[in-house]
Amino acid sequence: MKKEYVVKSIDSAPDGAPYVVISLSSIKDLKEGTQSPQPAFGTPKVMGFSNMNDMMKDLNKMMGGMGAQGSVTQLKLEMHEYKDMGLSVGDKVFLDLTKAETLGV
Repeated sequence: MKKEYVVKSIDSAPDGAPYVVISLSSIKDLKEGTQSPQPAFGTPKVMGFSNMNDMMKDLNKMMGGMGAQGSVTQLKLEMHEYKDMGLSVGDKVFLDLTKAETLGV
């Protein structure tokens, strides 16, 4: 299966390790306009809580909505892979997924 994407963002490793996280958006989603330009964590939300139980119930809803506009595929690349590919935001890329064939029983 081969899919076409656009590089949406390139971020350094959160733990300082020598890799980068590449976020990809589907060309189909971009053409259909299902994704609007938004900050990495979506639109800020303000929620009021009357007690701690309500806060804990609604916290998952609030966190689940962050950055969930459309679908985003993320890849973790080692630094040398990233440099060899020369990727930048806005580049068109293709992912080719194949299933490994197993021989024997």
